[in-house]
Amino acid sequence: MTASHLLVPVPIPDRIAALIGACTPAHILQAEFDADCAAREVRRFRGPRLGIEDQADREQALSELARANKVLAAHHPRLVVRPGSAW
Repeated sequence: MTASHLLVPVPIPDRIAALIGACTPAHILQAEFDADCAAREVRRFRGPRLGIEDQADREQALSELARANKVLAAHHPRLVVRPGSAW
């Protein structure tokens, strides 16, 4: 019996990732890439004292993340990317 939080992520070989990518529609792959980039951008702007420009950049990144997540969730709900997730 294993607990899901104890599982260690295992990297997939490039050839397997290419096969998975070949079966996935292009707009889903693009949305996944956009969501990952936006989540990284959101994580950059942390802290209680952000300047006005940093707040605007964070809001822009959050909006891009929400847009990409909407496409991903329409394809499969478990594809959604969260800013603080390790996956």
